[in-house]
Amino acid sequence: MAWTFTTELDELPPAADAWLRGDPTRNTVALTVLARGRSGLWGGGAMAGWYADGESVRGVVLHTPPYQLLVPDIPLDIVPSLAEALRDLPLPGVGGPRAQAEAYLSAAGRTEASRMSMRMYRLAELRPHSATGAARRAGPGDLDLAAGWMRDFLLEAEPENADDPYPQTRARIGAGELVLWEDAGRPVAMAAFSTPIAGMSRVGPVYTPPEHRKHGYGSAVTHAVSRAAKDAGATSVLLFTDLANPTSNAIYQALGYRPLTDYATIFFAAGDRPAG
Repeated sequence: MAWTFTTELDELPPAADAWLRGDPTRNTVALTVLARGRSGLWGGGAMAGWYADGESVRGVVLHTPPYQLLVPDIPLDIVPSLAEALRDLPLPGVGGPRAQAEAYLSAAGRTEASRMSMRMYRLAELRPHSATGAARRAGPGDLDLAAGWMRDFLLEAEPENADDPYPQTRARIGAGELVLWEDAGRPVAMAAFSTPIAGMSRVGPVYTPPEHRKHGYGSAVTHAVSRAAKDAGATSVLLFTDLANPTSNAIYQALGYRPLTDYATIFFAAGDRPAG
């Protein structure tokens, strides 16, 4: 019974893939990050790990520098061994279901500098919106606009992760995952969805520039991208909200999203070192 790690994501054993796909809702982020990593989006620094008990896999984790360690819905009893195995890895933080993220923080003996508390929602019945305008898929000619908005979104919502937005934006446009909302012939908001995996698709990011807010465009583009995910074959459409933003939580619930569970991204104190 031990953790095994690899920087070759295609070497993840079939049993580890099967473990992730066994609960595509709770493991939504890991599944999409793994898919993008295998496509080369994360370069050569991505790492995957799995915990095997004989031929049975009990948990999978991912790390794509410079981001936080991604801990999916792994059993809490294997978290201490994970923290020990990664003791020498300079991690900036950990993210996942709140219980797993907090368990890793404690087991690793790290000091919490800050955290982002999030709530996962799942679409029940898609409800209408009232904004004017129409949706369209973003194309190659929208790259500069969309990448600029992606950068603005990251600086506003996740400044710790505000790296070069072009590779991710280019990939999402190429995959047909990015949707723009236009009103009076001009783009006013954007949103993306993930290509369905095991019937699951996740909406995000959703961004409306400050000058276009308070017109319902965020709700409209979320409606459009949710419909696009369902049209692409998703049977479970998910999204995350920042619990510090009551407006977005209310908007998504009005569209038919229902809360499932809470997640957390915990950032470690600068210069902090694991205990022991």
